[in-house]
Amino acid sequence: MEIREFQELINQMYSDKDRQRGPAGTFLWLIEEIGELASAIGEGIDPNEKAKEFADVFAWLVTLANVEGIDLDKAVQMKYGKGCPGCGKLTCICNDKL
Repeated sequence: MEIREFQELINQMYSDKDRQRGPAGTFLWLIEEIGELASAIGEGIDPNEKAKEFADVFAWLVTLANVEGIDLDKAVQMKYGKGCPGCGKLTCICNDKL
């Protein structure tokens, strides 16, 4: 599944609820899911359960993008489609994020 397809799937399933909740409420849900992922990584839980937490974080990020009217596929392509935004290389040679 491509990013655009997943974003549309999430939109079809949840758009009414998401728009009622708004960006601030949706952002709080995203942060909660990031916290659950952090716990899963820190506790070293089963890889399948950890994968579900990654999926939840991605789904809530997509949800927030939908609420804000952002096409994530286009945004990712624009920012990262030609390589690292810092150095422009496909294999980053920047030293600032080591």
